Amino acid sequence: MKKIALSLLSFVLTIQLFAQDRITGLNFATRSEVIAQNGMACTSQPLATQAALDILKAGGNAIDAAIAANAVLGLVEPTGNGMGGDLFAIVWDAKTKKLYGLNASGRSPYDLTLDYFKENGYEKIPSHGPLPVSVPGCVDGWFELHNKFGSLPMKEVLYPAISYAENGFPVTELIAYYWGRSAFLSQYPGFEEIFMPNGKSPKKGEVFKNPYLANTFKLIAGQGRDVFYKGEIAEKIVKYVREQGGFLSMKDFEDHRSEWVEPISTNYRGYDVWELPPNGQGTAVLQMLNILENYDIASMGFGSPEYMHHFIEAKKLAYEDRAKYYSDMDFNDLPIDELISKEYGKERAALINENRAARSYPAGELEQGNTIYLTTADKDGNMVSLIQSNYRGMGSGMTPGKLGFILQDRGELFALEEGHMNVYEPHKRPFHTIIPAFITKDGEPYISFGLMGGAMQPQGHVQIVCNLIDFGMNLQEAGDAPRISHDGSSQPTGEKMNDGGRVSLESGFDYQTIRELMSKGHRIGYALGPYGGYQAIMWDKENKVFFGASESRKDGQAAGF
Repeated sequence: MKKIALSLLSFVLTIQLFAQDRITGLNFATRSEVIAQNGMACTSQPLATQAALDILKAGGNAIDAAIAANAVLGLVEPTGNGMGGDLFAIVWDAKTKKLYGLNASGRSPYDLTLDYFKENGYEKIPSHGPLPVSVPGCVDGWFELHNKFGSLPMKEVLYPAISYAENGFPVTELIAYYWGRSAFLSQYPGFEEIFMPNGKSPKKGEVFKNPYLANTFKLIAGQGRDVFYKGEIAEKIVKYVREQGGFLSMKDFEDHRSEWVEPISTNYRGYDVWELPPNGQGTAVLQMLNILENYDIASMGFGSPEYMHHFIEAKKLAYEDRAKYYSDMDFNDLPIDELISKEYGKERAALINENRAARSYPAGELEQGNTIYLTTADKDGNMVSLIQSNYRGMGSGMTPGKLGFILQDRGELFALEEGHMNVYEPHKRPFHTIIPAFITKDGEPYISFGLMGGAMQPQGHVQIVCNLIDFGMNLQEAGDAPRISHDGSSQPTGEKMNDGGRVSLESGFDYQTIRELMSKGHRIGYALGPYGGYQAIMWDKENKVFFGASESRKDGQAAGF
């Protein structure tokens, strides 16, 4: 009888152990990767992912699908993006076998000067209201992408967004949470009427409609980008912003143009990692990787105090250069080649003390907010890495002319310090946080990926690359792994780091590791975020299939067919 009882207990324990275990994947993986042959879409909201797939199935390509998904996201996730914001993209074109970069960020008003801020006693540009508003570049970005690579008519590409705007969609839990936190924007005219029906932010499961946005989409679908930058839409935006004490003019819109740029890269242990040059912060990713390549990261192990210490110090070093140099390249001769050189990475790595966290670092002496990220791929091998944002969640609060969207507040990221490369100037692009990324191997496309979340983005990109290349994680595991977030570095707006900043850790790191980091002088804390929102598509050249992964911290979905 005793033997039977012991055997039964052993069987029950075995079942319990198996029930708590995974058949595949590391213990923090939320699910396996999605795999498909004909196309893939990964976005932060399932309705946007499905819209992208519908476009692909209708004969559209990855570029059409990316625009469609972005348009839907502006409706269903207004807490992170919309046509009142800016856009950046990296496109792998299967025909030319080349990467193309698009900077679709807007510029500051001609009529607003640095003297205005000084004369009115501003020490920094406000986060909300009319003063941080710059020209929204998103719509011009859509048309640049579409004119160069698109296949379906824009009316078909925008149809899913128009349909959801007219008929409504159920608000998801996470988006409802952030929407509720933006209720303070009701102080600005137009916001409550559109985004707080019956005086309240929509709750989880509530069906939300935005007929004003549907009308705006229809105008753009029918009349093209000029109705936004030279016609009715621009006129309504300018009128509204001027009434609120802002400075945007029709000339600001008429002169706006996106810019096709050459992506920049570094080779990290045999893989070419690609980012876009400033005014974005992608250069920091390449700088951090060049620093970390001087160490045997793989042997340190994921989650080890050695790896985490070196990662944090590499971040601090790169962000000092970020604060000093990253700015609009039309206004400055930036030393990008030097910043991303292997020699400079080795020189900066030599500043790291293996046993002690630095309180501050000097910038190199060289010659001179929430977002959405999505990625798509099609059967012909085209891949799009696209990121788009209002900056601070729902943006500036400026909600013009019953158009159905909010204007961004990117201008907050200008410095007001004369002589600073990122100092405010008329018709200048501010420092930008949003960055798409891409990895190639031997000149072939490998991974299109990104990670939203303000200053977290370069940190997140580097952690994804290390997870994939150094620690051998699969595409989903690399995004699900617990993340490190360091804040307190010097800023492009002029603030300086002097106390080493603070390290926030997601749950999942061993307490002994945390103690060892503290013993090195790192200030450790726990925070809800931001830890970023990740999406990725990988091309498996051997099996001719796409792998997709989506962010477990968002409402995201990776899907293919």
